[in-house]
Formats: sequence, C-alpha cells, structure tokens
Amino acid sequence: MTNIEVELRSFINEEQFSKFFELFKQQGKLLREDNQETHYFDTNEDLRIQKNDFFSKIWMKKGKMHDECREEIEIKCAKEDFKKLEKLFSYAGFKVNIKWFRKRHEFEWEGINVCLDYTRGYGRIIEFEKMCLEEEKEAVLAILKEKFSKLGISITPKEEFEKKFQEYKENWQELTKV
Repeated sequence: MTNIEVELRSFINEEQFSKFFELFKQQGKLLREDNQETHYFDTNEDLRIQKNDFFSKIWMKKGKMHDECREEIEIKCAKEDFKKLEKLFSYAGFKVNIKWFRKRHEFEWEGINVCLDYTRGYGRIIEFEKMCLEEEKEAVLAILKEKFSKLGISITPKEEFEKKFQEYKENWQELTKV
C-alpha cells in the first residue's frame, strides 16, 4: 500500500506564486482548485478533520510535523458530514488546536502532485508531493529535491516552518479574521 507521503515545501512570495501558477498551468495539468478548512486537534499524533469543496475527511499523519516523509491515513466522508465530524470529535474530548483556511491549486506535473497554497494568516507555499511505499521514500525524496532544484526553488528549512507554524498556532484566531 502506498501510504507514505513524501513532500517538499517552501514559502514563496506573491510574484513566485503567480509565476509557478502559469508554469504548471502550461506544463502540467490542473487537477483541482479547492477551498479548505482544516481543524488540527491537540493530540500526540497529527490528527485533523477537513472540509473542502468536494468532500470532508478525517486524517492522521504519523511522525513529526514538517517531516519530509510520513505515514498518512485518510478517511473520506461526504462534504455534508463535516458538522457531524466536528461534533463527534468534540464529544469525544478532542480540542481544536488551530483552524487552517486555505485556497489550494493542485496540479499533476512530471508524475508528481504540485500544490500552490495560500493560507490566510500564514502565507503562500509551494509543495511537491508523492505517495509511495516505505522502501521507496528516499528515492522519491531525491526526485522531489531534483525537481525543486530544476525550478530554482530553495527548500525552506524545517526550523523556519516550525517557527512560523508556532506563531500561527498562537495567533491564528486573530490572523484569520475576515
């Protein structure tokens, strides 16, 4: 089962976002544009629920936040079931740590998934992702790094992501006001 998510990501500015959007629109295939609301729970594992334009889901990523390779378990539900998921997790005692409001553009490009994200209060990110088997993760990571390099994208250090995430976590309610 291909349950290992290998991903590279980097913060990008608005100009880079526009440039990459045009590039992937021309050289890749736009898979979907999506508005997402994700609730992260205060748990030992990275447990979340999400509603988007197409469905809702429960998912968990093993390992540490911002690791390049993590096992991912995902259960999709009907879009209309999101309120039930909120209730279920609340009644079970799970506390929402943060909420994430994101506009995602997802492309297929050269055999990988490319996401261009704008997250309110957090910023713009480019992400390359590929699912694989455990024994393939190092080879897949090397491919993603080569593709980042080919496009002149610097990988944002994990520490920078963790710092920005911590700032967002502490201030998300203020940062996401509309």
